[in-house]
Amino acid sequence: MKTAFIDFTRGLWEQIPPFRLVLGLCPTLAVTSSVTGGVGMGIATTFVLVCSNVLISLLRPVIHPKVRIAVYIVIIATFVVFVEMAMQAWAYPVYQLLGIFIPLIVVNCIIFGRAEAFASKNNVLRSFADGLGMGLGFTLSLAVIGLFRELLGSGAIAGKAVFGPSFLPCTLMAKAPGAFITIGCFLAIMNGIDLRKRGIK
Repeated sequence: MKTAFIDFTRGLWEQIPPFRLVLGLCPTLAVTSSVTGGVGMGIATTFVLVCSNVLISLLRPVIHPKVRIAVYIVIIATFVVFVEMAMQAWAYPVYQLLGIFIPLIVVNCIIFGRAEAFASKNNVLRSFADGLGMGLGFTLSLAVIGLFRELLGSGAIAGKAVFGPSFLPCTLMAKAPGAFITIGCFLAIMNGIDLRKRGIK
């Protein structure tokens, strides 16, 4: 149980994507122009990551190494289709906002990476904890990036105006370079915190 907790917390700071692992940058750049898009993509990815980790861990004794990648694709794609249909039914505005990036979760390197590096080598509990931690870390990252970009890029949070009519938005933040700038700033802050913890100023 203690090991599973360590696996869970690892994805919240030590290996938080996209800052630490620098993975999943394609959806990060595309959907974080708003906090709604970031949270929506994060939740969808978390569901697929947790479910695929658990199922791959359960099936690992019977998955032949030569066909493991094909098996991973089938498993991940199955859960992605489920998420896509669920979002169409119950969260259609978010589905429209995310568009093509929902089916592209199938090739998300975070999910493939955890399947190959962790779920295929560990038990169900640890794989569940790892998937949940990585997924929540990814969701938190996208939410923070989306909040920062939307606030500066349009003066709003979740589509609701925060500043008055005199506010001049920084249009760069609403575009892909704004995501790179935001990721760089937060990565610098995180590295600074780590250095202070180590006693390095």
